[in-house]
Parts: sequence; structure tokens; C-alpha cells
Amino acid sequence: MRKIFSHRVMLLALFLASFTLISSTSTDDPLAIDMGKNPLTQRKLLGYVPEAKKAALQNLEDVLLEPPRAASGKSRVYLKRTKYLPDLMGDSLESYPRCVFIDVGLPKQDGGSGTDWFKKRYPTRNKNFEMYKLETVAEGGPQTEMSDWLRKNVKDEEYVVMKAEAEEVEEMMRSKAIRLVDELFLECKPQQGNVKRKSRRAYWECLALYGKLRDEGVAVHQWWG
Repeated sequence: MRKIFSHRVMLLALFLASFTLISSTSTDDPLAIDMGKNPLTQRKLLGYVPEAKKAALQNLEDVLLEPPRAASGKSRVYLKRTKYLPDLMGDSLESYPRCVFIDVGLPKQDGGSGTDWFKKRYPTRNKNFEMYKLETVAEGGPQTEMSDWLRKNVKDEEYVVMKAEAEEVEEMMRSKAIRLVDELFLECKPQQGNVKRKSRRAYWECLALYGKLRDEGVAVHQWWG
């Protein structure tokens, strides 16, 4: 059964958090941007991918052509090789009126990843990120699509980081709401053996979705949590 968002449980947590600076910005980085003319904001407003971000996307970590073994398929391992968008762009994040992190998926007690990894790993530049935890539930009761929620809660000029499963990402791709997301951690679970589950995909489908997100100008990473 397709997972969808319920108004009753959708917003689980919202809080402000100030994080420790993880990595510094090089002032002589050729990809460093003019904070008065932020190309990421321009991309959202005008619907195109600026050249600086195109160059940054080319420097993302390589995609895995095969899924990792179950024993090693944990994002805490692969986060070490992740090349984050603020680092690639030389972006201090100062030009954004608001920074947001949205975690879409299961609660931590049911196997979800939680938000600790984001606090420890993401280069927040000492900016306060508003953090949302959205839970996916089975159909029934008041419902909304992720695209609708995103359009109501974030704006073009804001910096948005998201972790979400393939099903929600595909819905945002169809509606073009994905253009509101600057950086995405994509959880696309591949099929295992002969057991077919609707929430899982052939691995080539995961790779195809990854490529489409890159074409939309989203800095996308594979998530194996």
C-alpha cells in the first residue's frame, strides 16, 4: 500500500539547533559564490541550474554502481565520503533567510535514522537549521502529499536539505516541488532476491532516479541507513 502523509502525525518535531562548524570555507575556491547574488536562490526563482552549481554537482562523490553488502550498508560509513553542497559551492549560507532540514521516514524507534548524523556531519556554518521530522503512514484519515506540505512550509529563497525515500521523492519530481530542495539524501531500497516489495526497486531504477535528480539541479547523495 502506498505510503502517504497524515496531518495527525506528520509534524513530529520542530526545533532550532545551533551546530558546531564542521568544515571551513576557502576564500580562494574557484566555485565560491557572491553572497549578494546567490546562484542557488536564482536557480529556484528562475527555474534553471546556474553554471557554478553544475560544476559543483560534477564533484559530488561517485554513485555506487552496486548496492553495498547488508553488513556494511550503513550511512555512517558512507557519510565519510560524502561531499556536501556548501563545501563544494564555498557557500557560507549567510545569504539565506532560513535554513531547513527535513527528515522524511520512520521514527527512530522503528528503524529510522534520526537527526544525530546531521548535527554531527553536515557543514551548517554555525547557522540555525529548523529541523522537521515527518512520518510516513498507511493510507487512511486526513492526508496530504509531500509536495503540498513542502510548498506550504518552505520558500524559494530558503536553503533546504532533505532525507527521503524514493516514493516521496518521485512524487515531488512529478510535481516539480523537488526544485525547492537544494540537497537530498535519497533512500532507495533495492529489491533483494525474488521477494518483491512495493517500497523497493530494482537497483537500476534507483540509479535512474539519482540521475534525474542531478538533471533537476539537486545535489543528491545515496543513503544506506
